[in-house]
Amino acid sequence: MRLSRYFLPVLKENPSEAQIVSHRLMLRAGMIKQSSAGIYSWLPLGFKVLKKIEGIVHEEQMRAGHIPLLMPTMQPAELWKESGRYDDYGEEMLRINDRHDRDMLFGPTNEEMITDIFRAHVSSYKDLPLTLYHIQWKFRDEIRPRFGVMRGREFLMKDGYNFDLTKEDALHAYNRHLVTYLRTYERMGLQAIPMRADGGPIGGDYTHEFLVLAETGESEVFYDSAVTDLTFGDREIDYDSVEECQGVLEEFTTKYARTDETHEAALFDEVPEERRRVARGIEVGQIFYFGTKYSEALGATVQASEGKPQPVHMGSHGIGVSRLLGAIIEANHDDNGIIWPEGVTPFHCGIVNLKQGDEAANAACDDLYAQLTAAGLDPLYDDRKERAGGKFATMDLIGLPWRITVGPRGLKNGVVELTSRRSGESEELAPEAAVAKIIEIYKDHPTPQGF
Repeated sequence: MRLSRYFLPVLKENPSEAQIVSHRLMLRAGMIKQSSAGIYSWLPLGFKVLKKIEGIVHEEQMRAGHIPLLMPTMQPAELWKESGRYDDYGEEMLRINDRHDRDMLFGPTNEEMITDIFRAHVSSYKDLPLTLYHIQWKFRDEIRPRFGVMRGREFLMKDGYNFDLTKEDALHAYNRHLVTYLRTYERMGLQAIPMRADGGPIGGDYTHEFLVLAETGESEVFYDSAVTDLTFGDREIDYDSVEECQGVLEEFTTKYARTDETHEAALFDEVPEERRRVARGIEVGQIFYFGTKYSEALGATVQASEGKPQPVHMGSHGIGVSRLLGAIIEANHDDNGIIWPEGVTPFHCGIVNLKQGDEAANAACDDLYAQLTAAGLDPLYDDRKERAGGKFATMDLIGLPWRITVGPRGLKNGVVELTSRRSGESEELAPEAAVAKIIEIYKDHPTPQGF
């Protein structure tokens, strides 16, 4: 993409309404525009990153054998009345009457609807196990929406729902989801720690939240610092193996890590004093096992091997897709702007022409752009007639991991400058070598194409 043809409405000044870094930088980088309290339009750069995050979530869910579908945003209230949650959910639920005076709601979650789909189409234990998921917009009418996309009223979320014959099978699904989430977050350059959590309005005795440590986090967390040494890495897991998935669960959840809602001071005191940590965390996902809570209420049963109807065991598993974008920025920024991890960057690298209109500089930039594009990468070429300082400031603000700078002086020596946004280090390379290095970097950081 040539920047002269792109829509990137960057701001030079910090918006007064932005209280945290991610909100401020998303507004300044032209990623979002507020429509009303807690509701945003996603402008091209923000939408591009959002689709990258969504793509990674899809890839890791399907890798584990989970099946995507799409459920509507509007739901009939009778399903929620049938489960008993319509009155219990509270004022966060936006309730609506349609033109025929039927009670409707803008879905805050989808346990009832997915259970209704299941009970209409699955009747035999032979069809189990089954995990269905979707990525869809949700609405929760927060009393005080704030912090940009971190606590908005409308947000994009992945919900997954497993259906299993026994508790043991459902707990394997729980463990399998924990593994997929660890892979998902690490691909985005995040360390998200699974912490024992509270079931809240969804319910369930087995539940872990995934939290990214950040000063602006909404939750107080207590943890053994040894959990921050754990990484999933590039290991391959057999998602059908109960033992392998259980082993990962034990590895990542044995050490103390809890939110304030489930914190137990006596257990925390057993952690060696030098490893006890109290911090803030941003929730970016949660997994639940809640047994037969919804299947019994909604009559979701299967014929077991002995021929008797049996309610299925269920769990739900969510990732805050739009919230993740804010969390990534909170964990990856400096005074000059965003620093995107390679896995979610909107463009793989930036190309800056220091002397737009110079024949040699123009030709070199066009050639770099063509080579990177031919390699399947997505560069952003700043071809504006703008001073060099302004071009560098824009690139730093929007946070592309790598920048290739092209100028007449360097070209006379046969080199361009390749700069790392994260380290700030630069090196002079022949144009072909700069392209080869960028291609090599992204072999280890596969990114969905997005938009």
